[in-house]
Amino acid sequence: MRRLVVSLLLAAAPALCAQAPHITSAGDPSVRADTIYRLAVDAARYPEQEAAYLLDDGVVRFEADGRSSKTFRQIVQILKPSAVERWQEHSFSYSPTHEALRINWIRVVRPNGEVVSAKPSHVQDADVPASEDDPVYSDRRIRRASLTGVAPGTLVDFSYTTEELKPFMPHEFSQSWGVSTGLQVARSRLVVDVPTTITPHIVEKNLDFSRTEAVAGGRRIYTWATANVPKIKPEPLAADSNGVYMSVAIVAPLGWADIARWYAGLAHSREETGPTVAARVDSVVHGAKTRADSIRAVHKWIAQDIRYVAIALGLGGYQPRTPERVVATGFGDCKDKATLFVAALRHLGIEAYPVLLSSAGRADRTLPAVGQFNHEIAAVGAPAHYTFVDLTAGVVPYGELPFSEQGGFALVVHPDGSSEEVTLPKVEPSGNRSVIRVSGSLDSTGTFNGTYEETAAGAPQYSLRSLFYNPLDSAQRRNIGNAIARKLFEGADGDSLVGFDGRDLSATLRLGMLIRHAKAATPTGNTMILNSPFGNFGSLATVAKELERLEKRRFPIDPAGFWGAHATVTELSIALPPGWHAQLPKSVRAQSAFGSYESTYTEANGTLRLARQMTGATKVQPPESIGDFVAFLRAVAADDAKFIVLTHGDATSGH
Repeated sequence: MRRLVVSLLLAAAPALCAQAPHITSAGDPSVRADTIYRLAVDAARYPEQEAAYLLDDGVVRFEADGRSSKTFRQIVQILKPSAVERWQEHSFSYSPTHEALRINWIRVVRPNGEVVSAKPSHVQDADVPASEDDPVYSDRRIRRASLTGVAPGTLVDFSYTTEELKPFMPHEFSQSWGVSTGLQVARSRLVVDVPTTITPHIVEKNLDFSRTEAVAGGRRIYTWATANVPKIKPEPLAADSNGVYMSVAIVAPLGWADIARWYAGLAHSREETGPTVAARVDSVVHGAKTRADSIRAVHKWIAQDIRYVAIALGLGGYQPRTPERVVATGFGDCKDKATLFVAALRHLGIEAYPVLLSSAGRADRTLPAVGQFNHEIAAVGAPAHYTFVDLTAGVVPYGELPFSEQGGFALVVHPDGSSEEVTLPKVEPSGNRSVIRVSGSLDSTGTFNGTYEETAAGAPQYSLRSLFYNPLDSAQRRNIGNAIARKLFEGADGDSLVGFDGRDLSATLRLGMLIRHAKAATPTGNTMILNSPFGNFGSLATVAKELERLEKRRFPIDPAGFWGAHATVTELSIALPPGWHAQLPKSVRAQSAFGSYESTYTEANGTLRLARQMTGATKVQPPESIGDFVAFLRAVAADDAKFIVLTHGDATSGH
């Protein structure tokens, strides 16, 4: 019944079931706008939504050589004033060197079809804004359009077409489509038109309807059409790999091996050193005693001394510049730096290869497409024994990868065009470890003086290395020390901050300093109230209560979103004034699939010790395990001591 309703509302002529609609600025012959407009909803029935899609439509035509035409249309009903700003400004991105963009129409209407504004008040092309922190050179352009008359109750109806005129990789194309959009969708349709001579890869996820297929005139038409797609309510800690959102992805009938051969053809001639670079490499490794020393020296040089600048100009978005050019200019993007590294190591007789991946670790192994990759690193060594290295990460030691890349799918490309599909190594949470130790003495006025020490390994080290990446002057050291000390104790001063050379990737990561004049406790007669400097987890009880109130869970649970994929250790050791003792809070231990937590409170020989250890988890858990997660939160929340009571005289500790 659902598909019948969709067909009646979208199809305007019987012939359209066997061919894709031809859309022009005059309109879409397969969509009756007046009928779609009448689907407008009563805003009062949707108090949680600021807008709703009446139509979300895409018509995509692919050619065997990779050329394409993609037309998208949306009809959006504005329900709340908060949606006005979002929908009265539109931006469309394209690259004029190989793409064409056409705005078919943008208009504001009322549900009865009355036109509020027939076209944008302003349309202008502009360059993509560049960030000063991470400069990007790109040939992409933005076409901006401003509308008037957008208000609650109106509909924004717009359509645009982009054409791929000269694909960088011949025969390659791709299209992703979210049936679920984050808003309610009254009518959703995707039409994909391909020659019958090719059969694209299609991946459908979580669809509750079936696609249709038709053949006519040497073309095959795939249609995904459905109605009344509900808004999906977000849930805390929802995993990326979920069984809820409906989506479709279509890519050309190519494999990863085809993409590797194409990239090898672009990069192979650039993976050689000229005389200038060869001499520079020899200079960089001068004094190295081992193969490992040479690799680390080259890595440090390229990662830290070759400035990162993203370059995506035409084919330059895929083809690296020559090592000679990169060294001469002193900058390069990820592919430039990785290629220079590969060339430098090969000059030294060491095996190395470029590696293509997604910087966020989200490339889908089942969908071979160039667009899956936006980053390049390098692999050192022989197959099955690779060491992976990201040359854009200047604070990540050789042999490690930024956390976002770990565990992701990647493609190692060899000079002859052969390749390997690999899963990048992943560090367990226990290997991403930070340790903070505070120790000192408390006097009878509640003043604490002592030391602070912080060490880190794995992912937590990067922020610590960044802090000391450049030499600090006395004012910077003082400000950093005070900020750390005052985060722990009111009115504290941080003194004599000692760090390390953040650029020395073999240096021991240790931050140390003195804590002086900290108001750690408040005396009241024979008692003092000591503020716990590391806080408490009592608020997790409220989080657990809120989770129990939610509707039945649909999404899998990602524990890494709660605790993080790391381990933290915090220790506090305080020598109490003579004759003073602590009323110890209860120690807590909690263990689950969502992480582990342990806290201990002890006193011996006049010294109070507080220790906590938290270790996260990364394995996605099923939705029905929400009860276990709530129980874990409550167990941790039992460590709710905001204060520790100290008493003078014969009082003894309670635990």
